[in-house]
Amino acid sequence: MKWRWLVVVGLAACGGPTGPKRSSAADSVSASGSDSGAGTPEAWRSALYPEDWEPGFETADGQLRDFSHAGFGGGGGALPEVELSAAVDVATFGADPTGETDSTAAIQAAIDSLAGPGTVHLPAGRYRIDGRLVVQAPGTVVAGDGSDRTELWFTAHEGLDHGAHLEFRGVPVADLSVALSADIAAGDDHVRVPAGSGLTAGDEVWIGVTITDAFVSDHGMDGYWTFSLGAWRPFFRRTVTGVEPGGDGVETIVLDVTLPYALSLRDDARIERVDGYLEGVGLTGIAVANAVDWDAAWAHDQVHAVAFEGVRDAWVHDLRSFEPPGGDGHHLQSSGLLVRNSRRVTVADTHLAHSQNRGEGGNGYLVEVRVSNQVLVRDSSARGGRHNFIQNWDFGTSDLVFLRTHSAGSEAFTSSTDPRGSAACSETHHALAIAVLVDDSTVDDCWKFVNRLGYSTGAGHTATESVMWNLRGTGSLTSHQFGRGYVVGTEGLEVTTAVIDVYESQGTHPEDFVEGVELAATLEPASLYDDQLARRLAR
Repeated sequence: MKWRWLVVVGLAACGGPTGPKRSSAADSVSASGSDSGAGTPEAWRSALYPEDWEPGFETADGQLRDFSHAGFGGGGGALPEVELSAAVDVATFGADPTGETDSTAAIQAAIDSLAGPGTVHLPAGRYRIDGRLVVQAPGTVVAGDGSDRTELWFTAHEGLDHGAHLEFRGVPVADLSVALSADIAAGDDHVRVPAGSGLTAGDEVWIGVTITDAFVSDHGMDGYWTFSLGAWRPFFRRTVTGVEPGGDGVETIVLDVTLPYALSLRDDARIERVDGYLEGVGLTGIAVANAVDWDAAWAHDQVHAVAFEGVRDAWVHDLRSFEPPGGDGHHLQSSGLLVRNSRRVTVADTHLAHSQNRGEGGNGYLVEVRVSNQVLVRDSSARGGRHNFIQNWDFGTSDLVFLRTHSAGSEAFTSSTDPRGSAACSETHHALAIAVLVDDSTVDDCWKFVNRLGYSTGAGHTATESVMWNLRGTGSLTSHQFGRGYVVGTEGLEVTTAVIDVYESQGTHPEDFVEGVELAATLEPASLYDDQLARRLAR
């Protein structure tokens, strides 16, 4: 039996008349369509995205990042084929598909039996997991018979704080560090370093800076970004594609993807060679649940069902949550899926819902991305968490895309004994996420890019150069980004961008660009990511 899944690329139409430009920031509707003689609303394009758009195109209102490199393989490739006929069957190791006995040891033994790339198959059934499962071999795929047929029921809660029941674990570390010889400008894909750096084509690298007092002050964050003050942080993860010698004691390192933000020598800008990513791993065709006793769920923080930690070119497909025995309407103790310290990951057709612990301390995050680059979350939904889709904790997240997603029912609980809900949102949550795209999606609660000031240990500005594109629903959008931000094409949503220099908009001048309020249905292209990807592949 062979299963094959492909990344579906929508080739959005590029024709049609140029869309209306933005009017004054005070206008509640910044773009308007007209009807053709046949009564069909006229298609329009963003002023920032003309028919002949290319990366780097800029107007007085700013420019849109090329987001097309997000996802497995750097965007545009097929997800790997899964050959179940050659897979390791967990039944041969004694796994129980009835859920009556603990299958932790059996499934872990099946995973450990793979010394190299291969698939661990969980045939249809419910597998009770009283312990933890860890994948550490590159190329390992854990595959069920579909999320409607194969279930992993995680029953533990002790010892899982800030952890996960099923973890794909790499340990990327730097083994060579080289100071840059020149500042980085946004859009650069060449960086200058001293000659003889030791870097070569094919090296995995990350590029970052120290969070200095000057860096903090430049962003108006004095008194807020103290959690990383004085620490060096990797911002951008890349592959070296070439090394060009120079005649002035420097050489130029050529990178596979441009850099979306400026970095300075003043802040100890460096490039480091990295080894230790867990590559080519995947999870598909599985349902997960870890809801337990209500009080037990609230006794622990940040318990994820699944985590991808330190991975590269990894993928999740057809993952959903379900209500386990005793779940009382809930699916998850706290959090669902975590991607952290990783690069080029696709999360596709994933549907997670109904957390128990939605209190403070980082709980109730259904699809969460931390310090990672080029992550694509597509064709997925999240319901009934605290923050359904979220970027979280510390510097270093960029080129993050949420495509064709649906967020509903975000709700923060006061405590386990008083779980009265208050409004919560999908959002960028921490420390200047750079170039995040929410694209062709439905929002029935809210999405936010804002300055969170002192919340979450001084999270401060959470987004810059990020885009809300073609969003619809019954909820709201708030975009108060550091520097520039963009909202293009909405329908049915309350849109807030006005800067009043208090609370979430503090220090976020200029007001973010808004275009096409109530005109999402006629925006071309419908998906910015899909169209940018099609253009790049054509080039």
